[in-house]
Amino acid sequence: MNLPDPRNADILVHVNGELQPRKDAKVSVFDSVVQGGDAVWEGLRVYDGRIAELDGHLKRLQNSARTLAFAGVPSTDEIRAAIFATLAANGMRDNAHIRLTLTRGEKTTSGMNPRFNQSGCTLIVLAEWKPPVYSDDGISVITAATRRNTPECLDSKIHHNNLLNNILAAIEANVAGVDAAIMLDVNGFVSETNDTNLFLVTDGEVLTPHADSCLPGLTRKMILRICRMENIPAIERNLSLTELYTADEVFTTGTMGELTPVLVADGRTIGDGTVGPLTRRLQGLHREFAFEHGTPLPF
Repeated sequence: MNLPDPRNADILVHVNGELQPRKDAKVSVFDSVVQGGDAVWEGLRVYDGRIAELDGHLKRLQNSARTLAFAGVPSTDEIRAAIFATLAANGMRDNAHIRLTLTRGEKTTSGMNPRFNQSGCTLIVLAEWKPPVYSDDGISVITAATRRNTPECLDSKIHHNNLLNNILAAIEANVAGVDAAIMLDVNGFVSETNDTNLFLVTDGEVLTPHADSCLPGLTRKMILRICRMENIPAIERNLSLTELYTADEVFTTGTMGELTPVLVADGRTIGDGTVGPLTRRLQGLHREFAFEHGTPLPF
């Protein structure tokens, strides 16, 4: 197995209160995440001894679980303790990413009905050595035929594990030989990419889609807050592909990728084809903000 970082071969994974070696870290075949993708998740990043937006991530995880009527949702203190224990056991204080998953738990028999869940939630803390997945120097994207979920069908504010439409969009990007895929909403407006939120810069204004069909990401929230602090005009509104193609700068945001410039979209060069000045500025401001407002590790 060719791992992106060989250190991850020996990581310990937290599964329902136990730290287990990677090869032994498993859930039951009766777990809801296996039976129907019935789970919620968060991605967290560790910056030099601090976790960015920890409280916001845990609140969203618990809110998603409660919206889906999970029983026995772990408390904030329990989840924090599991995260800290996992990071300490792996000696991770920087350049690490955490995939936090909470499933509805193990079922008494196979099937989708939550009535079969009688033993409470399953909590998984998977911490890996992982730098941002995209280069600071920019990526290329295409527009996917697969549309983002509409809130009429599935509320984007539930951070759930049913990611098949995102995966289908990622397959389209892979086939096209680009880094990611832009997903539109059912009305044809830009929503987000298959794994990040989207921002445009036009005439000095920062623009981003409404958080209706897209996930209201926490890095997205940070950028909007930073813009207010720095007196950078920032507006949430419907955005068309034409506006994206003709923007001065385009970038994506997310815990996995931080701020990533988009240099080419559907074969159109964005701006002059290089990383824009406001994108570069916001990259630095975001990293400072994420560290300064992060939760210190207790070890």
